[in-house]
Amino acid sequence: MIEPRHLVVVGGGIAGLVVALDCARVGIRVTLIEKAGRPGGAVATETVAGIRVDTGAESYATRGGTVRSFVDTLGLADSVVTPAAAGAWVRLESGRTVPLPKAGLLGIPSNPLADDVRRVIGWRGALRAYLDRIRPVLTIGREHNLGDLVERRMGRAVLDSLVAPVTRGVYSADPADLDVTRAAPGLNRALTVAGSLSGAVAMLRADAPAGSAVEGLRGGMSTLVDALVAEVKRREGEVILGVGVTGLARIGTPAEALSRWQVTLDDERVLDADAVVLATPEAESLSLLAPFSAAISAEEPVATPTVELVTLVLDAPALDAAPRGTGVLIADSDRSSVVAKALTHSTAKWQWLHDAATAEHPHRHVIRLSYGRQGAENPILGRPDDEVVPLALQDAAEILGVPLDESAVVGFTRTVWRGTLPGAAMGQRERAESLRNAVLEIGDIDITGAWLSGTGLASVVPDALASSGRIRHVIAASYLESGELSDGHTRTGMDKASPDETPE
Repeated sequence: MIEPRHLVVVGGGIAGLVVALDCARVGIRVTLIEKAGRPGGAVATETVAGIRVDTGAESYATRGGTVRSFVDTLGLADSVVTPAAAGAWVRLESGRTVPLPKAGLLGIPSNPLADDVRRVIGWRGALRAYLDRIRPVLTIGREHNLGDLVERRMGRAVLDSLVAPVTRGVYSADPADLDVTRAAPGLNRALTVAGSLSGAVAMLRADAPAGSAVEGLRGGMSTLVDALVAEVKRREGEVILGVGVTGLARIGTPAEALSRWQVTLDDERVLDADAVVLATPEAESLSLLAPFSAAISAEEPVATPTVELVTLVLDAPALDAAPRGTGVLIADSDRSSVVAKALTHSTAKWQWLHDAATAEHPHRHVIRLSYGRQGAENPILGRPDDEVVPLALQDAAEILGVPLDESAVVGFTRTVWRGTLPGAAMGQRERAESLRNAVLEIGDIDITGAWLSGTGLASVVPDALASSGRIRHVIAASYLESGELSDGHTRTGMDKASPDETPE
């Protein structure tokens, strides 16, 4: 009987869980280590005032279809939901709050003269943006800086009032910090064909499949975490929570057929592993890998934004009509009295949450406010609850345009996320590829996670599957090199994509 190889996955966020399950599905013995007391990383759910609410990621982008496909293999297809069609609004520097134009990409309008665009930036801004159509054409799409591209082609009004609020809400970063090729895949190619920025956006919108750009899960995104953990365990994988990893040591060399690793845990246990995948935050990954690579030891972790989410559960009849759609993005201004960078009216966005919230209290609402972005100090970090809750309530009242008294608050929670540098940040893709290559040169070890792939499950899940594919190939090759299998028996699921399969 062939002894199955042992893979240790360090980090139990979505990336680590995906790697663990993808490898367990092809017969690899998997142990997943997560130092937190719960799995899921940035996907988390808490019960506030008797309601289960997402306190991390609340949805996933549908682009590419990879996340949805993975969700389906876990038997969660019936739990997939789409947000309400009302859409988001934007709060301008003037204090006006208007619906965000729908026919755009990252806030870039496909038709600068459309009514909903003019409502935001006025005739002057719209005419300036329309110059994009009559200026010299962009014959070769080789744009890099998103902010520079938008300002040059469409002007400051589009940049400040449409694009910046969106990128700050999505990436916690300014447009000038984002790479066009990562923030808007396909835009450079479309620029070459269309010759204008608005024309390129229109082309991409026309080519996009019908349907919502995001999806969620009924009951919250932690439903995905629960399903991943259950399936890993069903495949005889081990999930160890509340224990960290203090160090790695190699036994043997990559040239040897059965080189191994030792993984030391902070409870003094030592695990032997044939291969390791690190799915931990950047600083932790670099620290564990530094002894094995001069290139990695010379790297310093990148400073990243700290984002804090404040979730309020309110009894507020004035919110029954969803006065600002599903939420509001904030155009940055030193003169603004609003501190939050974005607000989500969660019970207006997700019908399942609305039904749960109003089951016993007809005017109950869940509001989520976000604070903090790249390059700016988080204005509420470390402040006590008795300061933050009134501030969040004041922000919500001003953003939503309705009076909200402190007596309306029936529950709240605060969640701090140590953010990652957006994968769309300038130079981040090149840095990620360089670091990943340095790790692969070590042998029998791989890395994955949002700090490499970019934030959002649509980036994290494909990156984790790619990491799993590489480590499966390494493990399959080790069987051949050890002589345990003949050439005719090495094409197992370990060295090719794992099958789409529905749990039994």
